[in-house]
Amino acid sequence: MNIIVCVKQILDPDLPPAKFRVDEQSKRVIPPEGIPFVMNPYDEQALELALRLKEKNGGKIIILSAGGQEALSSIKHALSLGADDGFALSDEAFDGSDSFSVAYILSCAIKKIGNYDLVLCGRQAADWDEGLTGPLVAHRLGIPVINLVREIELSNDKLRFTRVISGGEQVFDVAAPALATVTNEAPQPRLPTGWGIIAANRKQIAVWNAGDIGADVSLVGGRARRRKLTGLFVTERNRSCEFIGGENVLEAADKLAQRLNQLGAIR
Repeated sequence: MNIIVCVKQILDPDLPPAKFRVDEQSKRVIPPEGIPFVMNPYDEQALELALRLKEKNGGKIIILSAGGQEALSSIKHALSLGADDGFALSDEAFDGSDSFSVAYILSCAIKKIGNYDLVLCGRQAADWDEGLTGPLVAHRLGIPVINLVREIELSNDKLRFTRVISGGEQVFDVAAPALATVTNEAPQPRLPTGWGIIAANRKQIAVWNAGDIGADVSLVGGRARRRKLTGLFVTERNRSCEFIGGENVLEAADKLAQRLNQLGAIR
């Protein structure tokens, strides 16, 4: 079974709030010094499912990232865990791409690779939390998509996907090729071995630009964005405390209700 796993490099979700900064003028997050980027944790869980499928059924795992040169560390991390190959998608034309353009970039690279049975993505990226890229890639490729998958297995030459729903589970048998987004209910990712880290650091990772994957540059980058980011800022949080009393419990409750109504907390 040949599996392609799409990964994204993001700021560490456990970054201390005091370290988080944005440039409100350029509407960009400012990466803090000394804190490295990490692989999106949902993508790590997608990779874990891919590794389990490979261990059980054989095949090959290829990692794709449209994060540019900075995504090389995430690709090498995936290689250290057991992935076979990886490609970084980097081009100045890709700068400023939204989810629609990133999905187009990834789909072009997947078509170039060819000969795949399954494409896996995390349920969403832990930075913007949109969850759009996976389904959009499937749409571009013209293949079925199953969202929020917890388990995957090969059954009677079909891919069997299991996902949790309210009060039970859903099971889908789908002919390959297909795409699945993996939920956080999937197994937790494994840790790399020492030999895995050494082998990954020795491996050369190819970097593909728009020409390499046959991408139309008019469909990527800031000019191709379908949505406009109107503002980016860090919310200011203020706390205050007000004591409300009364001659008795009923009077205090009445005053509290009136005050909450004045503040718009209740109607």
